[in-house]
Amino acid sequence: MGFLGAAVVLLATLSSAASVPPANTKRQVSHLRDKYDFVILGGGTCGLTVANRLTEKFPSKTVLVVEYGDVVQNAPGFFDPPTNWIQPIPNPPPTWNFVALPSPDMANRSASVQVGQGVGGSSVVNGMFFDRGSKFDYDAWDDVAGGGKDKWDWKALFPYFKKSVTFTPPDPATVQQYNYTWDLSAYGGSGPIYSSYPPFQWADRPVLAKAWEEMGIKHVKECAGGDKEGICWVPGSQHPVTHRRSHAGLGHYANIVPPRPNYDLLVKHQAIRVIYANPKGPKRGPPSVEIKSLDDGSIFNVSAKAEVIISAGVFHTPTILQRSGIGPAAFLASAGIPVVLDLPGVGANLQDHSGPPVIWNYTTPYTGFFPLPSEMAANATFKTAATAAFDQTPATGPYTFSSGNNAIYVSLPNITPTFRSITQTIRQMAKNGSASAYLPPDIRNDPTIIAGYKAQLLAIASLLENPKSPSLETPWVSSQFPIGARVWSFILHPLSRGTVRLDLASHLAQPILDYRSGSNPVDLQIHLAQVRYLRKLFNTPTFQARGAVEVGPGAAVAGSDAALGDYVKANSFMSFLHPCCTAAMMDKGKGGVVGRDLKVHGAEGLRIVDMSVLPFLPAAHLSSTAYAVGEKAAEMIAKDWK
Repeated sequence: MGFLGAAVVLLATLSSAASVPPANTKRQVSHLRDKYDFVILGGGTCGLTVANRLTEKFPSKTVLVVEYGDVVQNAPGFFDPPTNWIQPIPNPPPTWNFVALPSPDMANRSASVQVGQGVGGSSVVNGMFFDRGSKFDYDAWDDVAGGGKDKWDWKALFPYFKKSVTFTPPDPATVQQYNYTWDLSAYGGSGPIYSSYPPFQWADRPVLAKAWEEMGIKHVKECAGGDKEGICWVPGSQHPVTHRRSHAGLGHYANIVPPRPNYDLLVKHQAIRVIYANPKGPKRGPPSVEIKSLDDGSIFNVSAKAEVIISAGVFHTPTILQRSGIGPAAFLASAGIPVVLDLPGVGANLQDHSGPPVIWNYTTPYTGFFPLPSEMAANATFKTAATAAFDQTPATGPYTFSSGNNAIYVSLPNITPTFRSITQTIRQMAKNGSASAYLPPDIRNDPTIIAGYKAQLLAIASLLENPKSPSLETPWVSSQFPIGARVWSFILHPLSRGTVRLDLASHLAQPILDYRSGSNPVDLQIHLAQVRYLRKLFNTPTFQARGAVEVGPGAAVAGSDAALGDYVKANSFMSFLHPCCTAAMMDKGKGGVVGRDLKVHGAEGLRIVDMSVLPFLPAAHLSSTAYAVGEKAAEMIAKDWK
């Protein structure tokens, strides 16, 4: 039949499966079984991965997934019709839109964070930028993860990155047009999530690519194989024929045909807390789960015979634990919640990528490039043709593009010759204990939190000293609007730490986020080094030939640490939507919440599987890591219950 013909048949099947919620989608308690083997709280990227694999592995064991949102019938890509690149897609899937408390060390600016609210979680609404961290990130994670036999380094995670995804190379004509590169040895799996490159790039993409080369940054053939210092092509989480979004709600749920009889998904219900009713408390599990219907407000309990797995995400996992009496004792007391288990790390250790832009204008007429993003807004004929091309099989044209496929990743030693003074400062603050002053006030005196933070700082210092471990990411797509002529500076390993806490006025309301960005002053030093490095663009022959004139920060500002610091604080994008780490995998004596086995310290029959278990951020967007963690967790759980 050939690839294209088989793909058409497959797409017809998947479209039919995704258009109607599967029969195992439940909406009220009367539709549930009396008891389940596994209860998973959260139907997002990790939760659905685990549920899919467990129901596949154990046909006789029952799994219930409890999801706050609903089934998302049609999840558009980051850039799908009818948007024109400037205006967002109308009627997007529902999200939680958080605004964190102001960060005093960043000019009292607040992070705005968007999280998917529906079956598939943030995989339904993210930018589809499907990169992996470097092998050094995961090796460092394993170094601080504490005692236990399960490994979380690159060697241990790499098979699950491969298992989670089906990567399809682009066709030869597209490769020749855009010079795509890849290495199939980084993939080789046949997972339910698709990864591919689009048959389109904006015409001015090579301008920045050439300038990066002139700065001495080298192209990397494949950045998903553990090494990503350089200029990278990054695939998108999109189908290779339709170029529609590929997400967990499809791959790990709706496309399971026929629906498995042992797999139930309860939508439009909030997981309130886990309850240890046994007199022995959390030493005797698994707990039951208290659940609230969002339709009628009724509250009921569900029991698990084997385990409860919390997979509610970085913001909601810690709040479920806190409502359960699992968390920092002092905070629980202030909330009027009886302490079931004192774990100071619950809701601590919040991190995210952030950073400022470097901005310029071109004085030489920006002509000779077609198409540019402006065509989508100014050229109705072009947009109509783009829409028609997207509806073809296979899809072509601008709407196959998603959010972009290009980025540079650069290590601190390749950014600044003073990198050792930065890492020495980090090591000194860890050694002499001064780092604790930069932690959130309510936990900065807790010896376990201090010990864990010290371990993280030392690990990050080693990452920052490694010339092959990226500390800066700069993605790019075009020099045209709406972004304008600018590049962003992502700080990939921030040292500042925030918190996620219950709203004391209403425990069932959305949590309070305190990002505390910039609270560790070393972050500002790294920001300054990165901005000054990116300003080297203006010395390249490519930028000079195009008459690039710097708008921000400008030579005068960049010449002063104080002025440049003010620029960073006033202009940073406070969240690139990669929050993590609020139930970290470390020893309990270091403020950890879960062990290497993902089991909550001291809580029998309770695990956590989502991005809250990372001890610190990898140098990557988090979607592909979430799938890999879900795959590895499912295999670990299956092994325990075989």
